[in-house]
Amino acid sequence: MTEVLFVVTAASGWTLKDGTVHPTGYWAEELAEPHRLFTEAGWGVTVATPGGVAPTLDELSLGVAGGLPKRRQQIRAYIDSIQEQLEHPRVLDEVDESAYDLVFYPGGHGPMEDLAFDPVSGELLRKRLASGKPLALLCHAPVAVLAATNDDGSNAFAGRRMTGLSNVEEKLNTFGWKAKWYLQDALEDAGINYRKGVLPLRPFVEVDGALYTGQNPQSATALAERILADLA
Repeated sequence: MTEVLFVVTAASGWTLKDGTVHPTGYWAEELAEPHRLFTEAGWGVTVATPGGVAPTLDELSLGVAGGLPKRRQQIRAYIDSIQEQLEHPRVLDEVDESAYDLVFYPGGHGPMEDLAFDPVSGELLRKRLASGKPLALLCHAPVAVLAATNDDGSNAFAGRRMTGLSNVEEKLNTFGWKAKWYLQDALEDAGINYRKGVLPLRPFVEVDGALYTGQNPQSATALAERILADLA
């Protein structure tokens, strides 16, 4: 059986430049849709978080920002169906990434608070990239690669092609203008070859070898389907 490790943020808030903390967590569709597609394909899914903390659902992701009402209802129902797994994640630093056929990072604003600076996640990502085995990060989750550094301090992902939520898309959030920094800028500053789609909020997937990234929540299905096609 193909085995997938989902690395999910443990953050429940995102600290903005004015010092306020915006309630957040993982984005529902970005976790639910790939989880569903992989499970329906017969793949096994393991969820892990920093410290083994049960991840927090960003309720905004099931509001109007999460799409049409019927779609949001389907996603919430799926999240509810896997709640037992989400409430009892593995502790990230006790997980061996090499035991999994795919490592998948769903997004949400939570990774901007914790995974961007998490040395355990960073080392996992560095080792995974070096192994050449499939690795996927979606929307805000590519920010986690900022913690993946080489011995000389350079970023392990420098020079690789990646996408993630663009500056334009972040600023479409009503609170986006209060961000301390933006994902796109941070990836480019780290030497990553950032790519994005022509239009914001449209599916866009970038594939660089075994490194898969999706730009936004709208890319969740396309990213999972591309991985399924390649790993089948």
